[in-house]
Amino acid sequence: MRYMSESTSVHGGGGRAGGFRPGERLVDLANAVRDDPEASRDVLAAVLARHGETERDLASLTAPEASALRGAVSELTDRVLTETDTDRAATALNSLLERCGARPRLSRHDGHAWHLHVDRDDEASWAEWLTASGALALARMLSEQGGIAWGECAASGCRRLFLGGGPGAPRRYCSRTCATRTRVAAHRRRHAQP
Repeated sequence: MRYMSESTSVHGGGGRAGGFRPGERLVDLANAVRDDPEASRDVLAAVLARHGETERDLASLTAPEASALRGAVSELTDRVLTETDTDRAATALNSLLERCGARPRLSRHDGHAWHLHVDRDDEASWAEWLTASGALALARMLSEQGGIAWGECAASGCRRLFLGGGPGAPRRYCSRTCATRTRVAAHRRRHAQP
């Protein structure tokens, strides 16, 4: 089973040096909001900063914007990231992309390199921006993999979301730790039976 290296995982950096990774950013935000449904503006800002957003970018992330952003994260999580059926995920993504109603465009602002935007304009709210960029990232992964390329950890007691590692057998666990813990528990159950 393959897991992403720490430098490219959803728990790793993913900042400007390697380019923006909107799928990883979305999963990190989703896990933060799942851990604390009322995650503060500062918690969300810290996640966004790890993914390349600057202090200047984050100055507009007010408490009301953070609340709307949590709502957008929850919607993407509930409608797409926890969906296990490819057709339903594709339908949900199409609906979100249609609602965004914008064309892809390249943007370079605030010292960032050229990168793709799909929100209505550079003045879009944080929630609109995340919905558009997150939906596009997941749609791209779905189309490139031919199916769902993300999931929720199958380990007992773990609800962490993750992105798939590419072609091959689908991932079931968020980390090697969860995969190993599950295998050890199954081994102990088999050997404990009389």
